[in-house]
Amino acid sequence: MDERVAEAAESQAPPGRRGTNRWRRRAAVLLLAALPALAGLLLPAPAGAAVPADAPASAAPAAASAPQGTGSRSARISVNEVTPAVPGEGDTLTVSGTVTNTSGAALTQLRLTPRIGPSLGSRSAIEQAARRQGYLSGADGTEVSGGHGVRLPGLASGITRSFTLKIPVSDLHLGADGVYQLGVSLTGRTRTHPYDQVLGMGRTFLPWQEGGRPTTRLTYLWPLISTPHVTARTLSDKQQTPVFRDDSLVDELAPGGRLQQMLELGKDLDVTWVIDPDLLASVDFMAGRYRVHKSGGDPDETVPGKGQEYAQRWLADLQKAVRGKEVVALPFADPDLASLAHRGTTVRGALSSLGQATTLARRTVETVLQVKPTTDYAWPYEGAVDTSIVDVATSAGAHNVIARSDSVRDAALSYSPTAARPIGSGNTALVADERLSTAFEGDLSRAGASSRAVQQFLAQSLALAKQAPSRTRSVLVAPQRMPSVSQAQAMAAGIEAVSDSGWSRTSSLADTTRAKPDPRAQRRMPSPSSYPASLRRTELPTAAFEQVRKTKDGLDDFMAILSDTGRVMPPFSTAIDREVSNAWRGEARAARGYRDSVEDYLLELRGAVKLIKKSDITLSGREATIPVTVQNNLAQGVDGLVLELRSSRVGLDVGDPKRVKVDGEHTQSLKFDTTAKNNGRAYVYAQLYTEDGDRYGKVMKFQVNVTSITSTVLLVIAGGVLLIVLAGIRMYTQRKRSGPAPDPDAPLEQPEGPDGPEGPDGPDGGQDADGSDDGDANGNADADGTRGGSEGRSEADRDERDTVRESDNPPATGEKVDR
Repeated sequence: MDERVAEAAESQAPPGRRGTNRWRRRAAVLLLAALPALAGLLLPAPAGAAVPADAPASAAPAAASAPQGTGSRSARISVNEVTPAVPGEGDTLTVSGTVTNTSGAALTQLRLTPRIGPSLGSRSAIEQAARRQGYLSGADGTEVSGGHGVRLPGLASGITRSFTLKIPVSDLHLGADGVYQLGVSLTGRTRTHPYDQVLGMGRTFLPWQEGGRPTTRLTYLWPLISTPHVTARTLSDKQQTPVFRDDSLVDELAPGGRLQQMLELGKDLDVTWVIDPDLLASVDFMAGRYRVHKSGGDPDETVPGKGQEYAQRWLADLQKAVRGKEVVALPFADPDLASLAHRGTTVRGALSSLGQATTLARRTVETVLQVKPTTDYAWPYEGAVDTSIVDVATSAGAHNVIARSDSVRDAALSYSPTAARPIGSGNTALVADERLSTAFEGDLSRAGASSRAVQQFLAQSLALAKQAPSRTRSVLVAPQRMPSVSQAQAMAAGIEAVSDSGWSRTSSLADTTRAKPDPRAQRRMPSPSSYPASLRRTELPTAAFEQVRKTKDGLDDFMAILSDTGRVMPPFSTAIDREVSNAWRGEARAARGYRDSVEDYLLELRGAVKLIKKSDITLSGREATIPVTVQNNLAQGVDGLVLELRSSRVGLDVGDPKRVKVDGEHTQSLKFDTTAKNNGRAYVYAQLYTEDGDRYGKVMKFQVNVTSITSTVLLVIAGGVLLIVLAGIRMYTQRKRSGPAPDPDAPLEQPEGPDGPEGPDGPDGGQDADGSDDGDANGNADADGTRGGSEGRSEADRDERDTVRESDNPPATGEKVDR
């Protein structure tokens, strides 16, 4: 393009200057072509830029500016296996692996060649070599002579091929004892760089020691720990069938599962078994009948578990594996000591369960495995310790605290000292080596990563032994708590290899604890402020310990009323231990869900003993009885509760508290004698209490309406009733004396008078048509009580009237009788 621009400029120039412009154009093109060569002369060759002698000078900077996936990173070489891991004189080293084209172009004329690098004189140099990527001339050593390389056909982009190299150890020309870098380089060409260059580099480590005696004693912890699986919920059957959160433990116990592999690999190793007793208890439950919470269902919806066969086989194999071996039992459920120390000490009762968890741990291991474990060791998360963590760890009875060297640093020493060192008050800190303890972390599922981890572990252990060859030191290795299957396999391979090495031998944890401490080793524990911030962020919050305390208090009140505490106490106490497990690190949501499930189930059980809702009542009188019913929906009886009524008004006395005792799945009605001093409405509050005076359940409120009657009203009513009774008696007596009643259908007999049958005044015998007597005009009676007409009455008439009034004949029909 530059040439075309120059030609265009020349065509526009005057004829006399076209020749001059032509020479200038040619000079500019030559200068542009020479720039890469000049840059290669002025700049040093970068890492990975292997330039053949016959290559053009402009080729060197091409590798220097190569992006990721080109140059010495065009191919990824994975060293998957090195056998023997610790070679000896006369052995033939076999190196196998794979090579993958990671660039976007085809690779041609390929050749794989083993390389041996210089001795790595320190543990830091080993770490630095492990982090190196791409080819680095000088640091990656020279090709092994003897024609041990192999040719490979061309590789298209993304294609992988395997390889195997066999190299006599004598051809490596190893010098003094130490750790050497063993590499495999891929040399080839690409379309854009048609000359031989290094396209990829794979590295591993080769520990080498011809003779000598072991100078280090290595103790390796082999942890059997899992996440919490069992809930606090059990069925109400006689066996108290446990309920699991899920059935994921089956996957760990099945062939090829994590725990099955830990057991299968560990049984042939000289290691110290570190066991969480909660795992043993869970597998023991699984070996029998158990239920699993139904995913997405209500808390009480369960399905049958299916892991009985795997659990039974795993327990039987574990009993054989640990027979005669050293077994350390952590406190039950592996409590998070750091979270307790930093977040839980301000919460009442947070530390009280540690001692109980240790006792339960010993009893569980002895029962399930039939061995006597050691419970004198505390293992804080990641081995990070400070003074507060040590105080909490030793408060549960443990006198030995397992720490790690990245937490307790020995800055004044040029070597790694013996793990044990006294820290006061009869306690010992066992400081595990950080590099060896973390050697098998990360993703080791790829064969290359696993082999690399094993070789690096061996290299670090040899470099540690070479630090002070005249000292015999006891070194502790405390790996991650829950290794994956690939990590466990790599761990086992590393332990086997180092056990066969000439620089180290295995030792028990008890021997490491009793080893003579290095007088220059650090014995002062770090302050709490130095605790790693990354770990502090994953701790259980203070709110978690507050929730645990609340659940404990509720459980204590519930236990006080039960007739059979053995059905409820063990499932809940172990569930509370699981709430503060190390397994919840980084699982804040799952931890909160587990705590909520325990608390909700306890509230559900407590709510099964309750007061039946009572409607408003009316009391007619000053003294009455109020019945209150207590219902018990539990499968067992309750005793130890007290029912108390309280009135909102002073004038209403609701009686004394009454003791409650109800059989399982029954109710009890308690009657309270009530006295009211006046009328009106009042609210009555019914509340259950424990014998210690703590409230139990919710208060029940109902209204009482008092309608009592005064004594004066009662006397008036009683007098009226008495008069009615006396009148009835008198009427009955009169009817009795008068004989039978006349026939109402018989004709009336008119009396014979001087003026005829009807008397002088007509047929009514002196009465008006309305039936009334004739009186004076105003209707007034005479002085003798009779009403006189205008002509008056004779004396004989008055006598006859008196006689008729006093006769025994009954009154006529319709006559009003004075009662």
